[in-house]
Amino acid sequence: MAEQTKEMRLAYVDTIVELAEKNKNIVVLEADLMSCTGTAAFKKVYPDRFFNCGIAEANMVGMASGLSTLGKIPFAASFGCFSSRRVFDQFFLSANYARLNVKLIGTDPGVTAAFNGGTHMPFEEPAMMRVVPGLTFIEPSDPVSCAAFVRLMAEEYGCHYLRIPRKPVPCLYPENETFKFGKAKVLKEGKDICFIALGSLMVNQALKACEALAASGISAGVLDVLTLKPIDKDAILEQAGKVRAVISAENAQIAGGLGGATAEILAENGARCKFARIGIRDEFGEVGTQDYLVDRFGLDVGSLVKKAQELLN
Repeated sequence: MAEQTKEMRLAYVDTIVELAEKNKNIVVLEADLMSCTGTAAFKKVYPDRFFNCGIAEANMVGMASGLSTLGKIPFAASFGCFSSRRVFDQFFLSANYARLNVKLIGTDPGVTAAFNGGTHMPFEEPAMMRVVPGLTFIEPSDPVSCAAFVRLMAEEYGCHYLRIPRKPVPCLYPENETFKFGKAKVLKEGKDICFIALGSLMVNQALKACEALAASGISAGVLDVLTLKPIDKDAILEQAGKVRAVISAENAQIAGGLGGATAEILAENGARCKFARIGIRDEFGEVGTQDYLVDRFGLDVGSLVKKAQELLN
């Protein structure tokens, strides 16, 4: 049976179009990237609730914050490099510090930016956004979880950051699966090692690594983190208590993001398992195909397998 896939941007857009039918306060803001994000579909149905802010992301976040003060629920999107680095201060102060209700979306995370290259390759926004007080940081692993979290974002008052690739990814969860902020999902149980993974790319890499390790007699599992903030500390510690080693896996800098968060949790709670981090190690991005970049930065299945074998030996 062929693997079912769906574009993550379609999961995002289809959901906000659906929600907007019942909730008149939902509005969408774009930084002149509606053809990339797919929100032209929203504009077609709700032209009076769509705002193209041009290539001025900080201004877009300021507008979203203003709309929030009027009771609107603004979803504002741009490439992840702009939604994080370019607008950080505006998002921090105008939206988060002001305790408003802004939903910021960053697309093409990490190596999924591919041919847009190093300038457009956000490796650092998990570390940046994780230190914003009260902000919820979500990186869904498939279209089902993406749609579910968009619904939760619309329902819950407060600022949220959604990190998603635009292109097709495998569907991992059934349509009726339920999700909560701060609750991870065990996709596979393992007896020897557990991959603590964040985002579609690394969750799927971890699942493939489990298959490769099984061939050599190693039982590996996968914990899908889903929300980096709040992070499911209990789930991480539960898995750490069952296995000999834990590996965090993220399409981002290991410093300050999932790798840092997992290390903090394990160290502060006296976990006795071995630990290693897979992710970007203090480097800038570069131009290339996604497959090339995955190998270039050590996010490939072979790197996960090798690291697991090293820890267990």
